[in-house]
Amino acid sequence: MTTTAPPEGAPRRPPRLPRPQPVPRLPRPGPVLPGPTATAAELEEFWAEVHRRGTPLVHPDPHGSATHRAVTFLWRGTPATRAVQVLPNKLADPRAPEGNLMERAPGTDIWHWTLRLRHDWRGTYDLFVDDGGGPASDDQDYWPWLRTRRRTDPNNPRTLPRRWGGDPVPYAELPAAPTAADWMPRAGIAHGTVTEGEVASAHLATTRRVWLYTPAAAASAEPPAELPVLVLLDGEHWQPRLGLAHLLDNLVAEGRLPPLAAVLPDSVDAATRWRELTCKAEFAAFLADELLPWAAGHLPITADPARTVVAGQSLGGLTAAFAALQAPGRFGNVLAQSGSFWWPDGPAAEWLTGRIAAGPRLPVRFRLSFGRQEWVALPAARRLREALATAGYSDATYVEFNGGHDYLCWRTELADGLVALLGDT
Repeated sequence: MTTTAPPEGAPRRPPRLPRPQPVPRLPRPGPVLPGPTATAAELEEFWAEVHRRGTPLVHPDPHGSATHRAVTFLWRGTPATRAVQVLPNKLADPRAPEGNLMERAPGTDIWHWTLRLRHDWRGTYDLFVDDGGGPASDDQDYWPWLRTRRRTDPNNPRTLPRRWGGDPVPYAELPAAPTAADWMPRAGIAHGTVTEGEVASAHLATTRRVWLYTPAAAASAEPPAELPVLVLLDGEHWQPRLGLAHLLDNLVAEGRLPPLAAVLPDSVDAATRWRELTCKAEFAAFLADELLPWAAGHLPITADPARTVVAGQSLGGLTAAFAALQAPGRFGNVLAQSGSFWWPDGPAAEWLTGRIAAGPRLPVRFRLSFGRQEWVALPAARRLREALATAGYSDATYVEFNGGHDYLCWRTELADGLVALLGDT
């Protein structure tokens, strides 16, 4: 059963669920590593080849499967190095952090850790290096301390901007993973423009920074009478850091999307995000009653909910669904990626799913996508899928990709979702 209003005071964290399957670690590294008798010159040659190829190293599956690969993460240690932990997105067990510790090849400076992964996996990862100076490994403070020892991967040039700033985060993609070519800037196509503004909000009792994408067609000799519109949460990451405009330019130029406007509000910081993106009626009203009218004052955007998409990830995915349920006459399409539909953690768990199950079928289309490595989110996600089907949302779509809770995956899923929801209009 659901309540008429979302619960207050829920913990600002996901539920503490054990990992249902062990991390798919292999006992041996994928490549052949130099042995304890290797000379200094041979080790230098090994690391030069690693740098040339880039990390992690990818090799055929030792079990002979054509659909899997051995993926080896590496670190070059020093005599002071005591431990190296590698944390690929959602490929770890928080209850057994020692399972993600690299092993040192005897007599060498090579630290290694290998997984067996399906060939369409992709993910960001972090490295944490213990070079001494901290607590002993059996001290209760060791693991929190080690998480302060983040290091960049010097042998991986592939990175994404990190959420909330800091050094870029490295990533890996296996051969069958979806391509992110749609995100690359292209010459020879029409480019839209992005402007930054502020929206005064009575509902939020503040002003909010916003980015507005205007398609090139809006400045043409015969601009469209009205534009489909995307409202995408966490705008400060999607546009200034990830460059959403490049994706929209490319999809419009290829004819996969019609010219559209995009409105991207700022999430401000983690505390504000937890406060506002947990099924708050005030935030949904801000989106429908203040943000979209502000955008309409700058561009001829549609008022048709069937041509309006509200999209978000994690808590943003939860909020996108909530906003459409609050204002189905304004938001007719929900694109929720790795939505936090488990929220809140506690007695009122999966509150929004309960609301959908108890309410009428609304004129809203849902497209949901989740990573197969998101063991905390998947049970609630699959129950939401069942609740939507039972409630009559026969046009709802649900996708599971081979990845985690990760912008690396969300950026290609965002492109696919927009084409699915707006490409036929």
